[in-house]
Amino acid sequence: MLRKLQLTFLLLLSVMLMIPSAQAASRQEINAKVQEALSQLYKSSSSGKRLTQKAVGVLVFPEVIKAGFGIGGEYGEGALLRGGKTQGYYNLVSASLGLQFGAQMKSEVILFMTQKAMNKFLYSDGWEAGVDGSVAVATFGAGGEIDSHTAQQPIIGFIFSNKGLMYNLTIEGAKISKIDR
Repeated sequence: MLRKLQLTFLLLLSVMLMIPSAQAASRQEINAKVQEALSQLYKSSSSGKRLTQKAVGVLVFPEVIKAGFGIGGEYGEGALLRGGKTQGYYNLVSASLGLQFGAQMKSEVILFMTQKAMNKFLYSDGWEAGVDGSVAVATFGAGGEIDSHTAQQPIIGFIFSNKGLMYNLTIEGAKISKIDR
């Protein structure tokens, strides 16, 4: 049994190490996927669209791949938009240990609603959700509206377009770093 767990761990680790290089995309590919992800968000929530328009900065990760079997991780590449224009490219990386099993692909959008929150992100050397800034994850109610308390937070996160099955859904603990594209 221990041997099987060790082999499973090594296989998962090797797959996770390959994800960043396999998923490396060009600027054009990232930009196209970012626009597609935002369109999906707007279709699913009118309040998501309104909040995005009010945000100082919008960080979009259109395809975040997450996998785990006790030990897990996720990786995705995206772009920071300010005033509707791309300001830079970023990756999201996290590792986790605990009750989790499966794999999924999801989209994540992080809205910086205040200049203070945006500056803390921009001037950090690898920003970590939950440590460098608390992200209020939006949940949709009737008609695609989000909770009014969540809508007043300085950093708001949306997770959507889930493909696959994964027990464990969070933004906390993800490290976000600037990348060259």
